Amino acid sequence: MPAIGIGRVCVKLLGREAGRKCVIVDIIDENYVLITGPKSLTGVKRRRVNVNHIEPTDKEVNISRGASDDEVVKAIESSGLTEFMKERVRVSRREFISVKALRPSKL
Repeated sequence: MPAIGIGRVCVKLLGREAGRKCVIVDIIDENYVLITGPKSLTGVKRRRVNVNHIEPTDKEVNISRGASDDEVVKAIESSGLTEFMKERVRVSRREFISVKALRPSKL
């Protein structure tokens, strides 16, 4: 599995943007990263995300820490990943069964 780092292209696994690709712009701490699609390209808004809710791909773009959405778009275009970023990935919800669903109900 590729490492999580600035410029890494990822797929969102949960939420309304599940299946869309994004780019890591900043690492906040060991549990959270700042991502952007950017919204004009993939529909993913710039936001803080738990690292457990994204899956890194083997693709990476060359950006600096805290890059703006315009800089990210230029880096994606220069890397030739524009069409790759626009494609959506089908995410299976069965992979994300909550722990509560596995517990027996209380009588």
